[in-house]
Amino acid sequence: MGRKTARISAAALAGVLAVGLAACGRADQSAGTGNTQDTNTGSKGGDKKVTITFQNIYPDPTTPTYKMLHKIVEQYEKENPNIHIELDSMNTDQQKMKLKTQAASKEIPDITIVNPAAQMKPFVDAGLLAPLNDMLDKNGLKGTFQDGLLDYYSFNNSVYALPDGNNIQVVYYNKDLFAQAGIKDTPKTFEELLEDVKLLKSKGITPIAIGEKDSWTGSFLFMNMLLRTNGGPGFLQDVLDKKKTFNDPAFTEAVSKFQELVQAGAFNEGATSVDYNAGGNIFKTGKAAMHIIGTWETGAIDASSVGGKVGVFQFPTVGGKGDVNQYMIAPGSAFAISANSKHLQETKDFLNYFTLNLPKVQFELKNAVGIGQKVEGDFKAAGYSDLAISILDLFKNVKGGDLAFDNTMNPATAQVHLGSIQNLFIQKADPKQVAQEHQSAFEANIK
Repeated sequence: MGRKTARISAAALAGVLAVGLAACGRADQSAGTGNTQDTNTGSKGGDKKVTITFQNIYPDPTTPTYKMLHKIVEQYEKENPNIHIELDSMNTDQQKMKLKTQAASKEIPDITIVNPAAQMKPFVDAGLLAPLNDMLDKNGLKGTFQDGLLDYYSFNNSVYALPDGNNIQVVYYNKDLFAQAGIKDTPKTFEELLEDVKLLKSKGITPIAIGEKDSWTGSFLFMNMLLRTNGGPGFLQDVLDKKKTFNDPAFTEAVSKFQELVQAGAFNEGATSVDYNAGGNIFKTGKAAMHIIGTWETGAIDASSVGGKVGVFQFPTVGGKGDVNQYMIAPGSAFAISANSKHLQETKDFLNYFTLNLPKVQFELKNAVGIGQKVEGDFKAAGYSDLAISILDLFKNVKGGDLAFDNTMNPATAQVHLGSIQNLFIQKADPKQVAQEHQSAFEANIK
């Protein structure tokens, strides 16, 4: 099974996203419970002392995801005293850079984090990742994932990683700060969004929080604009198929609109020196009015000091183009196992246990919105917030969307793109020049 293309059909996507959320209104589940398979599957380790290195992107102790990680690891070590899970936690960009260095010497950790499709393909091609088909067939693990989701992590009929989420990009907003600025309604068009940014700025309120030191964040936002200016999904796939080039008006318009936000002072000062976690915390501590990011942040926002004050809206149309029910789609980062692990079976046993337990623990931590596995439980009865329920409702009407740039294009072209968009935070550029920079990189790296 080859990697999926960037264009995602509405029917397929809606099915993928909705499966895990179907139980939202059910009253036959008790609050605070998640239904999982029998999870007592860990290797007892015998008398052998085994250390498994688990590289991850959950470094922030204040987040539910961090708590989930440590809860499951501690539980596993207690049940398997001869197994030690050594956690190597860092932010996303740091982990990507470290993994590239490790991959060059063919010494990647027992478990590491990879991203779907184009981003993970080089690791698969290099023979660095172990196929996980045998693991997925154990204890019904494969059936816990949303239908179709594993396709993004599959090559030549083998699954090489297990995703932690499946999300859409939305705009979180602080209701109190909107009210302080006199904004009564959420923007439905880019023009209204730009006016709101200017109004918030005039009131001394940072309009949009972002951590652009981790360059994927700006790209993720920019690609939502391209999704709109293109009038729908598929721009990057059209480039790959030679039907369009980056010099297309849809791309230059997206660059121009993105720069309008930057020039209006939409983002926090020094955005390119602020990492992802710190950028998110600007919003979570009430110091910014909006945060445009994936729905994986819902649990952390609810647990923050602005919990209860936050609403959500869809990214608006741009220049009258686009459908707000089409989204930037984010199949989650995923757990992969080194093909060269010295403890391959023990590592598979642990990851099997970890993945089977993840939905239940995330549900209990009120962090199950946007996870990649099916969740059985009554979200309302379990005390999930109005924000979480609103996002679950958005999932029900998804009409398709695009994957991120670096999940679609080859790594060399993606790197040029990330640097190019990051540069727009620092200095204004001619949109046509930015487009040609992309096109030249794409042509230079075509295989």
